[in-house]
Amino acid sequence: MTPVKPRIAFYWCASCGGCEEAVVDLAEEILDVVAAVDIVFWPVALDYKRHDVVQMPDGSILATFLNGAIRTSEQEEMAELLRRKSKLMVAFGSCSHLGGIPGLANLFTRDSILQALYFDAPTTQNPDHVLPSACLNNGHGELTLPYFSERVRTLDQVVEVDYYVPGCPPLPKIITRAVATLLSGQLPEKGSVLAPEEGLCTECPRKDSKPEKIALKAFKRPQDILIDETQCLLAQGLLCMGPATRAGCEAACIKGNMPCSGCCGAPVRVRDQSAKALSAIASLVDSRDEHEIDQILASIPDPVGTFGRYSLPASLVQNKRSF
Repeated sequence: MTPVKPRIAFYWCASCGGCEEAVVDLAEEILDVVAAVDIVFWPVALDYKRHDVVQMPDGSILATFLNGAIRTSEQEEMAELLRRKSKLMVAFGSCSHLGGIPGLANLFTRDSILQALYFDAPTTQNPDHVLPSACLNNGHGELTLPYFSERVRTLDQVVEVDYYVPGCPPLPKIITRAVATLLSGQLPEKGSVLAPEEGLCTECPRKDSKPEKIALKAFKRPQDILIDETQCLLAQGLLCMGPATRAGCEAACIKGNMPCSGCCGAPVRVRDQSAKALSAIASLVDSRDEHEIDQILASIPDPVGTFGRYSLPASLVQNKRSF
């Protein structure tokens, strides 16, 4: 009799789809994954429906890899359904792990977002000021849409999460290692991030060029200077999130001559990535004069979008009104 293979599922919530592409980017290695497991739900790639999951016994899926933050009622319902059906829930990628770039919507209220989309956008023609309704009876039946909630949430703010796979998107090497770990039966401590624990600077190809002390009179953006491809980006005045970011991406952005933007989240034992980044960057300011310090910090045009680009919903403050 053919042995029963472990069952896994993939699902996509509020994200760009890059995490789904990352699975495809496994290339021929995806054949090894398919050989080892039975993919029982992957709507973006295979013809599965919600009712297929509903009919599965609770706990019958070994692991669900859910990418994307939670913004709508449908996403919340699917997260809860897949949680019931799965022994393990894996937050897959930056958006489910930390809130991701969709989490920057927490800088605005739900009403202001709908106002901008349906009333104020230059290309919008909506003279009757109609907004989407979660429920509408048109005389022929009831029509429903998912409810757009007040804020973006991380996956673990909605359901219990067992493990995290970081990155925007996760590298194929991280994905295959995570799948192998789950299949091995030798599970790490619950709540673990399935990636290296140390900071990104440890795997940065420019780490030997970082001065012992960096002192800056201004911060620069990549378009402001001709970036030296051999020197530490922080030492060049660029806002690199490496000191506040977990290793595992193999410094892909830095190898492309761009600063790290923080997509893998904080290293181990760091509670709030944006607070860690603020602390690291503040320590580089070369001044003790209050007015000059204000001027130097003013050269950072978007502090929330820079330090909390991927992690605002997971941060201690979670939104602009308390940032």
